[in-house]
Amino acid sequence: MALTAVEISQAKPRDKEYKLSDGGGLYLLIRPNGAKLWKHKVRIQGREQKLSYGSYPLVSLKEARTKRDETKLAMTRGENPVQQRREDKLAAMFRNANRFEDVAEEFIEKREKEGLAPATIKKSRWFLDLLRPSIGHRPIAEITPQELLAALQKLEKKGHRETAKKSRSFASRVFMYGYATGRCSNDPATPLRGALLAPVAKSYAAITAPQEFGVLLRAIDAFDGFPSSHYALKILPHVFVRPGELRLAEWREFNFDKAVWVIPEGRMKARREHRVPLSRQVVGMLLELAELQGREGLVFASLHARGRPISENTVNQALRRLGYSGTEMTGHGFRSTASTLLNESNKWRPDTIERALAHEDSNAIRSIYNRAQYWTERVEMAQWWSDYLDELKHSAQAS
Repeated sequence: MALTAVEISQAKPRDKEYKLSDGGGLYLLIRPNGAKLWKHKVRIQGREQKLSYGSYPLVSLKEARTKRDETKLAMTRGENPVQQRREDKLAAMFRNANRFEDVAEEFIEKREKEGLAPATIKKSRWFLDLLRPSIGHRPIAEITPQELLAALQKLEKKGHRETAKKSRSFASRVFMYGYATGRCSNDPATPLRGALLAPVAKSYAAITAPQEFGVLLRAIDAFDGFPSSHYALKILPHVFVRPGELRLAEWREFNFDKAVWVIPEGRMKARREHRVPLSRQVVGMLLELAELQGREGLVFASLHARGRPISENTVNQALRRLGYSGTEMTGHGFRSTASTLLNESNKWRPDTIERALAHEDSNAIRSIYNRAQYWTERVEMAQWWSDYLDELKHSAQAS
């Protein structure tokens, strides 16, 4: 039996909530606190579900019936009003924070919860800070490719081509997240892939003459520094890794029985786990350091900041103390030295050297195959390289 306005107004609360039916699945729920709420019971794909239409008298009997009829009409068209309302609610929630900087902050927080490396999160916030003055305050759905291009070209004009390129990539990821969460309809960064100036290739200063490198290795052995800094500087030439991958190393990553160091994917530039074979010399140096500092936590712990690794500039600062300027040798330069001298030796396949340097094959399937294929040769190459470095040191001493 259909309800009347009089029945609704006279309905009093009871100890337990109860319903007043209006037909067609529509009913008024009376709660003990006196609230009167419109509900609509529907059956979709065999499942009973409920819709809420608001409270009485804010929503009148006539308005509630209109909503009920609209829902039933939508169902006859094969639509799912319950699912649609959920989607509308989520979209409305996301639209409440729809500026580019809001979406970007949310995206960065998501990546942080996913366990991305702190350095990656820090770099993402830096990109956001670069873009914030130009488009941070703008509704993300209104930003055009031309507007974003203007923001990126400001970076280009300062000579920061590589930064502009990476900022575009970061913005693209933010727009795609905004699209996925219902706050924009496209990615205006995608059309800009060919619109920016190509970055100028940057190579790190490195010594590639064997005799000169031997002199450097002898200087490193004689370096008078804090053990973490000294051993980082001694080990880096042997292992082909980036300084940042080395300084964040933890003892638990090393298996001395198998002579292997497994760097987790979160620290690798290519976002893939990387295995480093350890020569006898490297194992010996690590064990020496363990005798001094123990095998808990960070391998290269900071002297000044408890629980922190040596700083990003430690290796370069040590090289400066040894008398090598930034145009002569850098921490990253040890990789260039290894690549050059290993290739010049003609003893190792170029693909093996590239794999040791963690330069991943763009073909994912081939990369997985090569990872196993080159391991034996990489183990041999790692030992040969450490032996070769010892020879260079001894030659430098003799001269």
